[in-house]
Amino acid sequence: MNAPLHVHLMNEIEPHWFEYLGSLVAPNVRLTYGPSLPDPASFQILVHGRPESQHLEASPQLHTLIIPWAGVPTAVRKLASQRGLAVHNLHHNATNVAEMVMALLLSAAHFVAFADRRLRENDWRLRYAIPNPSITLNGKTAVILGYGAIGQRVAAACRALGMRVMATKATPAPHVPDEVFPPDALEALLPQATVLIVCLPLTQDTKGLIKARQLALLPPKAVLVNVGRGRIIDEKALYDALADKRLHAAGLDVWYNYPTDEASQANTPPSVYPFGDLDNVVLSPHRGGAFNVEDTERLRMEALAELINKAAQGEPLPNGVDLLKGY
Repeated sequence: MNAPLHVHLMNEIEPHWFEYLGSLVAPNVRLTYGPSLPDPASFQILVHGRPESQHLEASPQLHTLIIPWAGVPTAVRKLASQRGLAVHNLHHNATNVAEMVMALLLSAAHFVAFADRRLRENDWRLRYAIPNPSITLNGKTAVILGYGAIGQRVAAACRALGMRVMATKATPAPHVPDEVFPPDALEALLPQATVLIVCLPLTQDTKGLIKARQLALLPPKAVLVNVGRGRIIDEKALYDALADKRLHAAGLDVWYNYPTDEASQANTPPSVYPFGDLDNVVLSPHRGGAFNVEDTERLRMEALAELINKAAQGEPLPNGVDLLKGY
């Protein structure tokens, strides 16, 4: 049997989920959890979304940090890099984010939310509008920015709708069913995109990646969906393109302004611009990865167990983060 492996979980977790995780990991794994560090601090793997320096310095044996979701905060990247730690993500919610992409895409392309609001007021005119604002996706091209765990699931769903898929990815993606290009091919791809889907993480390289110039390269009647991060797309440029109808429609699950506490959750505008006044936008409060709690935690524990078991067996861990790139 391999040497014992101590894993400490600092994120809040219900006792029954901790027991479930324990039932999934190898016998040579010792699990501890709680907001306080164990004494003595001898863990080799720490599971924490936003650790501080004292958490990463407590155990001399620490070599791996697991972020229990996708993405790594900038401050954590710096601390982990200074400490020389390997950092890994969990992608347990990739399927659900991909489903949100398709919900936003179909709603935006067919003006479902707008039609719903109108019919609640007994207004049927959208049915008889000429030209009909809906666009057909079959036979069209989807350009997906970010061909990772989420992007590849989105690509499969787009293919099922009869779409051609072109995507960007920072690292090579051999033996995949779609056309995949390096990120610097972006401006060559945009004029071909009936649908532009943003699945990128927010990094120094992706912040403000899509500005007015890039939006102008999209063909008329293009639909944009963003489930990455709001600030990947310039806020004013996006609003202007939608307000001027240069973009046909958009489905947005990520934003520029978020509530800072529980009291502000009921009244926080997601942008300084009135996206909610536009008929061609479907708004969603960043809930693509948020689904039934039981499903969330079950999938999280199963994904976490997979990484822990690989570590316990001395195998390479998936979902590694390049700390320089941020993903």
